[in-house]
Amino acid sequence: MSSFVDDYFNALFEWSPTFGTSVGLHQYDSKMEDLSAASFNRRIQTLRQLQRRLADLRNSEMEPDERIDAEILEGQIQAELLDLETLQTWRKNPMNYVGLPGSAIDGVIKRNFAPASQRLRSVTARLKGIPPLLEAMRQNVEKPPREFTDLAIRIARGSVNFFKETIAGWAKEAAGNEAELIRSFEEANAAAARSLEDAANWLQTTLLPKSSGVYAIGAENFRKKLLYEEMVDTPLERLLGIGEANLEKDYNDFLATARMIDPSKSPAAVMQSISEDHPTEQSLIPDARKTVEGIIDFIKKKNIADIPSEVRPTIAEMPPYARSGTFAAMDTPGPYETTATEAFYYVTPPEKDWDAAHKDEHLRAFNAPVMNVITIHEAYPGHYIQFLNAKRFPTKTRKLVACGTNAEGWAHYAEQMMLEEGFGNGDPKTRLAQLHEALLRDARYITGIKLHTSGWTVEQGAKFFEEKAFQEPANAYEEARRGAYNPTYLYYTLGKLQIYTLRQDYQKARGSAYRLENFHNEFVKQGSIPIRIIRRILLPGDKGPAL
Repeated sequence: MSSFVDDYFNALFEWSPTFGTSVGLHQYDSKMEDLSAASFNRRIQTLRQLQRRLADLRNSEMEPDERIDAEILEGQIQAELLDLETLQTWRKNPMNYVGLPGSAIDGVIKRNFAPASQRLRSVTARLKGIPPLLEAMRQNVEKPPREFTDLAIRIARGSVNFFKETIAGWAKEAAGNEAELIRSFEEANAAAARSLEDAANWLQTTLLPKSSGVYAIGAENFRKKLLYEEMVDTPLERLLGIGEANLEKDYNDFLATARMIDPSKSPAAVMQSISEDHPTEQSLIPDARKTVEGIIDFIKKKNIADIPSEVRPTIAEMPPYARSGTFAAMDTPGPYETTATEAFYYVTPPEKDWDAAHKDEHLRAFNAPVMNVITIHEAYPGHYIQFLNAKRFPTKTRKLVACGTNAEGWAHYAEQMMLEEGFGNGDPKTRLAQLHEALLRDARYITGIKLHTSGWTVEQGAKFFEEKAFQEPANAYEEARRGAYNPTYLYYTLGKLQIYTLRQDYQKARGSAYRLENFHNEFVKQGSIPIRIIRRILLPGDKGPAL
């Protein structure tokens, strides 16, 4: 099985060298993705061959950890084939093409895993692959949904200045006195920036008028996607019912909490009044930084979970290439990174070309109580704690594969759990902020299903976010549009509910020996694998339902 695992990941990194760099394997740093139609067809053939090999292996004797790895990789292969052959997002989503150049270059420049001049040579080599990649977009993408093209235009235009300013500024310093090194970089970077400008213009003038495609993937593909990626086989109708019941509970709790704060105002007006205490464009990042130490102190005092390192993440603006409708994200060194320790907690600023009202609505989402909840999710004890445990994950597969219900489910679970353990000292404003974030994820859960299986429009989804999750209109639209290209973004709430069910069953099994801290440490050290498998590991022989 170990040779198959190596072959699977070697093929994956050859296909996606940017991913190779991100996990800390720097032999891939000078390579750039080939996204031509021929390359996609070769990838499909490779996956089919790997699938046949794996089927034979699964019929043979295996160690328990190997059997887990085999099950996870079978799901990964099936999910990728579904995407490449059936959904064909490579023919429908230009965002995947225009977002990749910035990510590929940023992954080399932002972590000091090698001397700057060495990394600059890798950057220059990668830059040369960007014009062909964007040409492949022109050849491959046909009649995408308008929502995809709109976002792709934003990403492409934002990335141009990232190349001209951020990358160029770093390169000048990295080259030192090596004139030939900076000359070859400048030539490649100018061509890459030009190709991004051309791509943005092509998206605007040529593709946008043709962007009348359908984003809905349909109920059967939705079901398969959940099964392959998350190992969730709950029937869609029951899944929707669970989400609707959870939203109703959180919604009623939100109304009750808002009445505690100010019974004279509507719940929306109460949230509006809380969101008035929000950062400015200039203070957004400094205000996010202020949240970290108090949360760490609480985790230590309350014995919530181990914090394996005192190294803090760097809090910075979301890079332009990653601004696809998300408000915050964690970017950590890969599990095979041996030198660089830089981890980035990104917060999305308003776009420069937005009007004052849009900027204000965006910044209200980072009001003071919500900013604490976002830091809990992204950093402590959410995603950053997951990363700090990554080197302890038991196998290569479990270090390199992550599923949404685990990774995002854990971070979303952490928000609620921290308040249940006393974070915020019972302040109803903090509770309202946590419920506001919970309703946001509940609305994603339902909107994703409805967009892709029930004929909802993005506008209907946006209205739902406004009415049921108390989102500002501009943010509601961003959230609903994300569901168009991220169908199963129900994984936040779905994962949280699975973790609570597992915790309850784990507590019953441990009896008087149960400790919350032990459950958390046991959970995060398994890797971000499907929760169905973690149930088997933590509760051997258990047959209980995951939900």
